Amino acid sequence: MQREKEQVALTSIAASAALTVAKGIVGFSTGSLAILSEAAHSLIDLGAAIMTYIAVRISGKPADEEHHYGHGKVESVSALGETALLFLLSGMVIWEAGKRLLGDESHTVVATYWAFGVMIASIVVDYYRARALTRTAVKTQSQALEADALHFSSDMWSSLAVLVGLGGVYFGLAWADAGAAILVAVLVCSAGWRLCRRTIETLTDTAPAGAAEKITAIAETITGVVAVEQVRARSVGDTTFIDLTFAVSRTLPIDRVSAIKGEVASAIAREIPGAEPVVTANPVALDSETVLDRVMVIARNRALAVHHVTVHNIRDRLAIALDLEVDGKLTLADAHAIADGLEEAIAAELGTGVEVETHIEPLEPVDALGREAPTERVLAVQTMLAELAVQDRALRNIHDVRVRETDDGEIVNFHCDVDPDLSVQTVHEKVDALERALKQHSSLIKRVIGHAEPIS
Repeated sequence: MQREKEQVALTSIAASAALTVAKGIVGFSTGSLAILSEAAHSLIDLGAAIMTYIAVRISGKPADEEHHYGHGKVESVSALGETALLFLLSGMVIWEAGKRLLGDESHTVVATYWAFGVMIASIVVDYYRARALTRTAVKTQSQALEADALHFSSDMWSSLAVLVGLGGVYFGLAWADAGAAILVAVLVCSAGWRLCRRTIETLTDTAPAGAAEKITAIAETITGVVAVEQVRARSVGDTTFIDLTFAVSRTLPIDRVSAIKGEVASAIAREIPGAEPVVTANPVALDSETVLDRVMVIARNRALAVHHVTVHNIRDRLAIALDLEVDGKLTLADAHAIADGLEEAIAAELGTGVEVETHIEPLEPVDALGREAPTERVLAVQTMLAELAVQDRALRNIHDVRVRETDDGEIVNFHCDVDPDLSVQTVHEKVDALERALKQHSSLIKRVIGHAEPIS
């Protein structure tokens, strides 16, 4: 795209140069102020085209240490300079045309065939250059090329006005040339004003029209986005920088929140060409949160491991019981202080009337060093498990028994088959009973982990 932008800008330079020379020669030979003003207009277009080419080359450079958002606004600065030139030209033309209309007869206008020919050729060139520039500007979102297209488009209409003025002179209306020159100046001022307004909007970071509504609609289609809180957008060259803040449920895990942010950013980039979104997700409490959700969020925010959370409504009072895992090497006083802090946080969230009971358990060691037990020991433990399981016919086919030795004792893992119609609560109680029975039969065993599988 960068190469295409530069090529179309170079072509505009060549076209502007050719038109400037042709209009200047014919304007001086005929004395037509309208044609001379058009020559001056084309001369400014030549300067603007050169500025556009330079701006396009600079704006294509990537972001660096001094320009974190790239160099796209160079195109806006170029467009602003072109606008100043347009207004300067219009003022000069209106001044000279006014003098001629008020009686200055020092300039005689001759409507020759060359004058008509060069203006018709100018209209054709302007038409095709405006089309090519507009097409590339839309494709690449280039403000500088859009400004150049505006120049050629205004040239085309002002050339038509000059043709009308020359026609009037040809039929004896001496004032028609000056009138056409004023009309050209007005058209140039109008084009300059439109360009100036768009350029200033870009330089002052005015949000693209309808951008906030479109971005909000895109974000709201992503599952997990609760509400869009803030949208900010600004255009720099062919890039639209977007800052988006939305709310998500605070109960979601961090990896899910990160995935939602990625989905939102991808959707925006897909729907808005050239968009560079930066998304922020704020966790919020939802009305649909359960008491269990709120308790788990409180524990997670305090980096505490809790399980077996039960919630009961006892008349007008809420009762909560939970198991809290802490470092087994802590003193009871330190562990109790952690439990008190958790209970106070729950009470602050749910109301001081809530009853919270905490059962403190030692947290299992992480990354504990161990080694596989000898085969004889594994077979002995498997035999013990099979004999204990016979007492409860619900647990069958003890298999995949693994025994690992650590400095604190043995860790046993095993699998067993159960009736698939049994409830999870019932299976848990039976497996838990087998785990406790095995630990009672061997003082070497520190922990037992059983995995129940439904019989196929």
